[in-house]
Parts: sequence; C-alpha cells; structure tokens
Amino acid sequence: MFKIVITDRALKDIDKLTQDVKKRIASKLREFSNNPLDYSRKLTDPKIGTYRFRIGDYRVIFDIEGETIIVLRIGHRKDIYK
Repeated sequence: MFKIVITDRALKDIDKLTQDVKKRIASKLREFSNNPLDYSRKLTDPKIGTYRFRIGDYRVIFDIEGETIIVLRIGHRKDIYK
C-alpha cells in the first residue's frame, strides 16, 4: 500500500469542492493506493504532474516517488489542465 501525501496546492483545491465530492475522492484515493498504476494514466505533458486518476468528472494529478503518492492537483476535468 502506497502512502498518500497531499500538497498545499491540492488542499486548496479540495477546499473548493462540495462535501459529497470530497468523500468520493477520499474513498477512491484509499482504494487506488493499493496499486495506483493499475488505475492511473500517464500524462502526455508532464508539466503539471506525471500521472492522473479519473474519479467521475474530477481528476487527481500526482507523482510517485518510491512508495509515496504525491497529490499535486485536484479539480474538475474542464479546469485541471489549464
């Protein structure tokens, strides 16, 4: 199981979300932390991060360092890549 670290920027992103979306994202992050590469896709432009999780209409942008998932950004799919 990978350890999850959430950056300050991702915490600001989380604060903007509704309560039910926060719960869904937290639940999926716990589920995906067992084997994150099975549920993720590699981003073509690693400017904002290396990988992404798709959770409904929301995206979690992250990097992996060793046994740690570093969550960089969380946001709606229409806004996250800008």
